[in-house]
Amino acid sequence: MTAMEQILDYERLVTTMRRLALEAGDVIMSIYDADDFDVKVKSDASPVTEADEAADALISAGLSAAFSDVLLITEEQAETHDQTASTFLIVDPLDGTKEFINRRGDFTVNIAYVEDGVPTRGVVYAPAKKRMFFTKADGRSVEEAGPFEKEKIGALKDLSVSDADNRALMVVASKSHRDQATDDYINKYSVKDMKSAGSSLKFCLVAAGEADIYPRVGRTMEWDTAAGHAVVHGAGGKVVRFDDHTPLTYGKLGYANPFFIAFSPEVDLKPAS
Repeated sequence: MTAMEQILDYERLVTTMRRLALEAGDVIMSIYDADDFDVKVKSDASPVTEADEAADALISAGLSAAFSDVLLITEEQAETHDQTASTFLIVDPLDGTKEFINRRGDFTVNIAYVEDGVPTRGVVYAPAKKRMFFTKADGRSVEEAGPFEKEKIGALKDLSVSDADNRALMVVASKSHRDQATDDYINKYSVKDMKSAGSSLKFCLVAAGEADIYPRVGRTMEWDTAAGHAVVHGAGGKVVRFDDHTPLTYGKLGYANPFFIAFSPEVDLKPAS
């Protein structure tokens, strides 16, 4: 494939992922705005709603039709979790289900493309917040201003991580999974202010320069993080393992992540212990 063909292929990939995220967002919001919706419990004790399942069906069908030769991994289809590859598409159709159930709005649609274990293209759409983040065909990250048309990309703002001041850092942490271990790690830094957010929006706040660092000392899966990781990387940021600060990689057996840190390279990372 020539360089031009590759750029055109990325263009098709990004526009398809963006359109499917918007379509899934419409489905999710129609259920979110209803008086009531069904909530079930999966085998791992995590909740799943009819919105998760409807969005998953829509996105999976669209990606499979457009990119039938690429492995597709999706949270809601357990049969895909036994398959592995270094290059694949990975989807969390509704990241932040607890936020959705509690009607807090901090939930996202996550779609990402992983190449050789690295998320290189991703879309994070927060339909209730009306925020859309994605990587362009050239790999650079942007935030799109609404209204969001399915077939036409609107005004774009380039994203760039902060020029962090290590004497006064802005930290973002999980809204639903904050614990003592997270607080103990954050306390190693000189913190100016704290933000809390749900789902992969935390990655996007780092990418947009609205936060300097996002540590995650807790269980996540690759579909939770891949799209946000791509957006951070395309804005000049990094995502590393919590234990040894090596890059967080994808395509691991079982798709479980170690603890990790997303941050502006200007942040002087503190040791984990």
